[in-house]
Amino acid sequence: MSHFTRVRTTLRDADLLAAALAAVGFASVETHDEPEPLYGYQGDARPERAEVVVRRRHIGSLSNDLGFRRRPDGTFEAIISGYDLGRFDQAWLASLNRAYGHAAALRYAADNGYEIDSDVLGEDGERRLILRRYT
Repeated sequence: MSHFTRVRTTLRDADLLAAALAAVGFASVETHDEPEPLYGYQGDARPERAEVVVRRRHIGSLSNDLGFRRRPDGTFEAIISGYDLGRFDQAWLASLNRAYGHAAALRYAADNGYEIDSDVLGEDGERRLILRRYT
């Protein structure tokens, strides 16, 4: 049975988090109003629960579910199994944060009448997003 590690984040919006997870490669992300159980690699329900979940079948056959649980302060904490911690490490969390920021910028643009003039991701991981609004 794998141990789950909890990692605090500054992420607050479940829909943006789901979009960020999709952007870093997860085709299927669940969002729930109430925390749902996470499952271990043997398909066993674990005591850990989360509102945003990537099921293990979308990660790898020996993996556990990957979850994000809302904390009392409104931020999410990542719930990552010990087995998967090597893959979903600080560098991966940094890329998730960047994808979250990009999703937030795109939402802001759409909500405030901006058009995307260009959206370029450099080889170094730096993103350059230019928005325009015509009045």
